[in-house]
Amino acid sequence: MTVMTKSPILTLRGVCKSYGLTEVLHDMDLDIYAGEVVALLGENGAGKSTVSNVISGTVLPSAGDMTWQGARYAPANPREAIDLGVGMIHQELLLLPNLSVAENIFVGRYPMSGGRVDRRKMEEEAYKGLDRLGLEISPRRAVEGLSTANQQLIEIAKALTLNAKLLILDEPTATLGVDETRLLFDQIDRLRSEGVGIVYISHRLEEIKKIADRIVVMRDGEKVREFDTADLPVRTIVEAMVGRPLEKMFPPLAEPAQEIVLKVQGLSAANGRFSDVNFEVKKGEIFGIAGLVGAGRTDLVRAIAGADPIGSGAVLLDGRDVTPKSPEDAIVNGIVLVPEDRKLQGLVLDHSIEENIAYSNRESVAQSGWVSRARIRDFAARNIQQFGVKGIGPQIADELSGGNQQKVVIAKWLARNPRVVLLDEPTRGIDVGARSSIYEIIYALAQQGVAVVLVSSDLEEVLGVSNRILVMAAGEQAGILDHTEANDVSVMELATR
Repeated sequence: MTVMTKSPILTLRGVCKSYGLTEVLHDMDLDIYAGEVVALLGENGAGKSTVSNVISGTVLPSAGDMTWQGARYAPANPREAIDLGVGMIHQELLLLPNLSVAENIFVGRYPMSGGRVDRRKMEEEAYKGLDRLGLEISPRRAVEGLSTANQQLIEIAKALTLNAKLLILDEPTATLGVDETRLLFDQIDRLRSEGVGIVYISHRLEEIKKIADRIVVMRDGEKVREFDTADLPVRTIVEAMVGRPLEKMFPPLAEPAQEIVLKVQGLSAANGRFSDVNFEVKKGEIFGIAGLVGAGRTDLVRAIAGADPIGSGAVLLDGRDVTPKSPEDAIVNGIVLVPEDRKLQGLVLDHSIEENIAYSNRESVAQSGWVSRARIRDFAARNIQQFGVKGIGPQIADELSGGNQQKVVIAKWLARNPRVVLLDEPTRGIDVGARSSIYEIIYALAQQGVAVVLVSSDLEEVLGVSNRILVMAAGEQAGILDHTEANDVSVMELATR
């Protein structure tokens, strides 16, 4: 991991960005060299995305100067940046579901022959990008229906076909498992050896130590620290990000009651993605579900929540068979799901915070069948305060940070006082400060006697918050570990068996 040239390929000097009177980026200086990986870190709202969007041509700076390979650089749009050799993979998926995988990879830059799209060449090049990431998907199939993890890999494959000299990767592993992350890191190492500069944004600090050469830390729109190595204690990095001493991330686990709230018996998916799963969750227990991407974790909790059809088996609540045929069945019986993709499945982004909370709680905001605006406002305000959402009721959900959007999704379901809460990747793409507050909500739920089921691709997270852990492998139940015996080795041995 060595810098290949003494002259930066990209420089930022005094770059600022304001929206009206609000300055979101202040006096940013940054150098990126060929053949290095620079980790750009900070809490949500620190300015990381703004810097990335300025570099990639998505946002125009209000002040300051940039150079690219020694010449003035001021892209008016992403197309200009891409043409100059600067590409970006966004955290939020930007794929077009009705187009094929190959069409998504080359959208806006289709290879042409004789005035027509050269589909054979497009599909061949798309296959090469997919193969480099170990993704066994036909370039001809539609994106619609693919898992979130596979869609993320397609976004990465798209970037690999750009032949860019600078790549910005925004949370590229947020939905990836161990094997997919390893393949991505192999590609990053290869690109680095070829002299490509990489800006890497992630909230997974352990992976930063593995992949980055340098670390730049931002807070409140400014660069506050720069480390010339990534080989640092996680605590040092986090304290630079939050600007205060770090408290313990995972509080001590409480012992759950003996009363069984949720029981899953011989559950199998109608589509075959998992089979014969059996477990129980006690009152006040946090029950983790771990496994590699494609192991069936999300499919399992969606089935329990009635979002996907069940082929066989039963779901019992307090000893009563409540096997759901629809999400409404589960909700009525006190089982709620905070889904993996908060933007597509958890929120109506162009509606307000208070409207999003009200949609799941019409009984609380309607009187004699009529929805009351005042009731919506008061009900939402109480939940916004209770769950620490940094926003006001009338604010549009799309304007919130990822952490606060997740809190809104959690708030709208917890307002129903459920018996079982299913959390699928609850801290995906969320900074360390927001993660800590979401863990506090999870612990508080358990202390109130709620049965919590948590799916996470972050092994440190599932180990840190769970009383017990169910490990899935290729759609089957590989084992259940108590927190006293669970560690990264024991979990991965089961996950890869």
